Amino acid sequence: MSLRINDVAPNFDAVTTQGTINFHEWIGESYAIIFSHPKDFTPVCTTELGYAAKLAPQFAALNTKLIGLSIDAVDNHDAWAKDIEETQGSAVGFPMIADTDLNVAKLYSMLETDEESGDARTAATNATVRTVFIIGPDKKIKLMMTYPMSAGRNFDEILRVLTAIQVGEKHGVATPVNWVNGDDVIIPPTVSDDAAKEKYPAGFKTLKPYLRYVKQPS
Repeated sequence: MSLRINDVAPNFDAVTTQGTINFHEWIGESYAIIFSHPKDFTPVCTTELGYAAKLAPQFAALNTKLIGLSIDAVDNHDAWAKDIEETQGSAVGFPMIADTDLNVAKLYSMLETDEESGDARTAATNATVRTVFIIGPDKKIKLMMTYPMSAGRNFDEILRVLTAIQVGEKHGVATPVNWVNGDDVIIPPTVSDDAAKEKYPAGFKTLKPYLRYVKQPS
């Protein structure tokens, strides 16, 4: 069954570069970003992991944990991490799941359930293992994105949309196109004008009855 936004993220136990974890317990009261990779020592993923490591303090400031995944074993992950630090200038400080049995990839609908694990698998056979999930403290999926093999993920965008999700959940607002932190936000149509006036006494801008902008709540 395919996963959808607001589904509870499948729980699992897994071996990682930082020991065995239970995923839901590891998330705890944080947000989590799990981003997967089709194989260790792949060029695009090397650049992504390095940049994610560089942004890790900004994600931590948003109460968000990062965790990577690849189908290879922990020893391979550890060796790959050395290459990532050497070529990208950032050390990977977050755990990497060793999904050698493809359990997590199948749970998260990255691969068909009848796919078989094995050392003979290549990045090409795991092409769909190029996904990003943002998961909330409630363990529900907030966002899903799948990228092709050749296109590097934009972690600045992942950071931006995480911020938008958190602002929306905290203040009951929506964010317009190309929104960045500090821009005006949208009052949802489910909030009446009377309720909006009470909630935003400083006022808001109405372009259409369904399109009302207000200063981002602090």
